[in-house]
Amino acid sequence: MNKNKTTTINSKDIFSKCQENSNKMFDSVRKSVPQYHQSTTNVQQEFLQSFENMVGLFITIQKEFVQKIGIASNTPVPMLHVIDNVSEEFVKVTSTQKQITLTTIDAIQGSIQILNDNVTSFTDLNKKILQYWISTLSPKCNQ
Repeated sequence: MNKNKTTTINSKDIFSKCQENSNKMFDSVRKSVPQYHQSTTNVQQEFLQSFENMVGLFITIQKEFVQKIGIASNTPVPMLHVIDNVSEEFVKVTSTQKQITLTTIDAIQGSIQILNDNVTSFTDLNKKILQYWISTLSPKCNQ
Protein backbone atom coordinates (compact mmCIF):
# COMPACT_ATOMS: atom_id res chain seq x y z
CA MET A 1 0.00 0.00 0.00
CA ASN A 2 1.33 3.40 -0.90
CA LYS A 3 2.29 5.48 2.14
CA ASN A 4 0.38 8.45 0.72
CA LYS A 5 -2.88 6.55 0.67
CA THR A 6 -4.60 6.04 3.99
CA THR A 7 -7.79 4.05 3.95
CA THR A 8 -10.32 3.79 6.70
CA ILE A 9 -11.49 0.22 6.87
CA ASN A 10 -14.60 -0.74 8.80
CA SER A 11 -15.60 -3.82 6.89
CA LYS A 12 -15.29 -7.26 8.44
CA ASP A 13 -14.19 -9.14 5.32
CA ILE A 14 -10.81 -10.88 5.26
CA PHE A 15 -9.28 -8.51 2.69
CA SER A 16 -10.15 -5.42 4.70
CA LYS A 17 -8.74 -6.99 7.83
CA CYS A 18 -5.52 -7.96 6.03
CA GLN A 19 -5.19 -4.45 4.59
CA GLU A 20 -5.79 -2.88 8.01
CA ASN A 21 -3.12 -5.02 9.65
CA SER A 22 -0.72 -4.56 6.77
CA ASN A 23 -1.08 -0.78 7.14
CA LYS A 24 -0.39 -1.04 10.88
CA MET A 25 2.75 -3.10 10.33
CA PHE A 26 4.19 -0.83 7.63
CA ASP A 27 3.36 2.31 9.64
CA SER A 28 5.18 0.82 12.63
CA VAL A 29 8.29 0.05 10.57
CA ARG A 30 8.13 3.43 8.81
CA LYS A 31 8.15 5.22 12.19
CA SER A 32 11.22 3.28 13.36
CA VAL A 33 13.39 4.03 10.32
CA PRO A 34 14.49 7.54 11.41
CA GLN A 35 15.35 6.26 14.90
CA TYR A 36 17.32 3.36 13.43
CA HIS A 37 19.15 5.70 11.07
CA GLN A 38 20.00 8.12 13.88
CA SER A 39 21.21 5.34 16.19
CA THR A 40 23.43 3.88 13.47
CA THR A 41 24.89 7.31 12.70
CA ASN A 42 25.52 7.96 16.40
CA VAL A 43 27.35 4.64 16.83
CA GLN A 44 29.52 5.34 13.78
CA GLN A 45 30.40 8.81 15.07
CA GLU A 46 31.18 7.49 18.57
CA PHE A 47 33.38 4.74 17.15
CA LEU A 48 35.25 7.20 14.94
CA GLN A 49 35.76 9.60 17.86
CA SER A 50 36.91 6.77 20.13
CA PHE A 51 39.38 5.47 17.57
CA GLU A 52 40.70 8.98 16.91
CA ASN A 53 41.20 9.49 20.67
CA MET A 54 42.95 6.14 20.97
CA VAL A 55 45.41 6.92 18.16
CA GLY A 56 46.04 10.42 19.50
CA LEU A 57 46.74 9.09 23.00
CA PHE A 58 48.98 6.35 21.60
CA ILE A 59 51.06 8.94 19.72
CA THR A 60 51.23 11.21 22.79
CA ILE A 61 52.40 8.45 25.14
CA GLN A 62 54.97 7.19 22.64
CA LYS A 63 56.30 10.73 22.14
CA GLU A 64 56.48 11.29 25.90
CA PHE A 65 58.26 7.97 26.43
CA VAL A 66 60.83 8.68 23.70
CA GLN A 67 61.51 12.18 25.04
CA LYS A 68 61.89 11.04 28.66
CA ILE A 69 64.38 8.29 27.91
CA GLY A 70 66.30 10.45 25.45
CA ILE A 71 65.78 8.56 22.20
CA ALA A 72 66.10 10.72 19.10
CA SER A 73 62.82 10.93 17.20
CA ASN A 74 64.30 12.28 13.99
CA THR A 75 63.33 10.05 11.10
CA PRO A 76 65.03 9.83 7.72
CA VAL A 77 63.22 11.74 4.96
CA PRO A 78 62.45 8.59 2.92
CA MET A 79 60.65 7.10 5.95
CA LEU A 80 58.62 10.31 6.35
CA HIS A 81 57.63 10.00 2.67
CA VAL A 82 56.52 6.40 3.27
CA ILE A 83 54.35 7.53 6.19
CA ASP A 84 52.84 10.32 4.03
CA ASN A 85 52.24 7.89 1.15
CA VAL A 86 50.50 5.37 3.40
CA SER A 87 48.20 8.12 4.67
CA GLU A 88 47.45 9.35 1.15
CA GLU A 89 46.68 5.82 -0.04
CA PHE A 90 44.38 5.28 2.95
CA VAL A 91 42.48 8.47 2.06
CA LYS A 92 42.19 7.27 -1.57
CA VAL A 93 40.94 3.86 -0.46
CA THR A 94 38.28 5.35 1.83
CA SER A 95 37.21 7.72 -0.94
CA THR A 96 36.90 4.81 -3.38
CA GLN A 97 35.02 2.76 -0.78
CA LYS A 98 32.62 5.65 -0.25
CA GLN A 99 31.99 5.94 -4.00
CA ILE A 100 31.42 2.19 -4.33
CA THR A 101 29.02 2.23 -1.38
CA LEU A 102 27.06 5.22 -2.72
CA THR A 103 26.92 3.70 -6.20
CA THR A 104 25.68 0.42 -4.73
CA ILE A 105 23.00 2.24 -2.73
CA ASP A 106 21.90 4.10 -5.89
CA ALA A 107 21.73 0.79 -7.78
CA ILE A 108 19.66 -0.77 -5.00
CA GLN A 109 17.27 2.19 -5.06
CA GLY A 110 16.96 1.84 -8.82
CA SER A 111 16.23 -1.87 -8.45
CA ILE A 112 13.56 -1.13 -5.86
CA GLN A 113 11.93 1.36 -8.24
CA ILE A 114 12.02 -1.25 -11.01
CA LEU A 115 10.45 -3.77 -8.61
CA ASN A 116 7.68 -1.28 -7.77
CA ASP A 117 7.06 -0.59 -11.46
CA ASN A 118 6.97 -4.33 -12.23
CA VAL A 119 4.58 -5.06 -9.37
CA THR A 120 2.27 -2.31 -10.62
CA SER A 121 2.42 -3.61 -14.20
CA PHE A 122 1.91 -7.19 -13.05
CA THR A 123 -1.08 -6.16 -10.95
CA ASP A 124 -2.60 -4.20 -13.85
CA LEU A 125 -2.13 -7.20 -16.14
CA ASN A 126 -3.72 -9.54 -13.61
CA LYS A 127 -6.68 -7.15 -13.23
CA LYS A 128 -7.20 -7.18 -16.99
CA ILE A 129 -6.99 -10.97 -17.13
CA LEU A 130 -9.42 -11.25 -14.23
CA GLN A 131 -11.84 -8.82 -15.89
CA TYR A 132 -11.62 -10.83 -19.11
CA TRP A 133 -12.37 -14.08 -17.27
CA ILE A 134 -15.26 -12.49 -15.42
CA SER A 135 -16.73 -11.06 -18.63
CA THR A 136 -16.29 -14.42 -20.38
CA LEU A 137 -17.75 -16.48 -17.56
CA SER A 138 -20.55 -14.13 -16.45
CA PRO A 139 -22.97 -14.92 -19.29
CA LYS A 140 -22.43 -18.66 -18.80
CA CYS A 141 -23.08 -18.42 -15.08
CA ASN A 142 -26.40 -16.62 -15.63
CA GLN A 143 -27.76 -19.25 -18.06
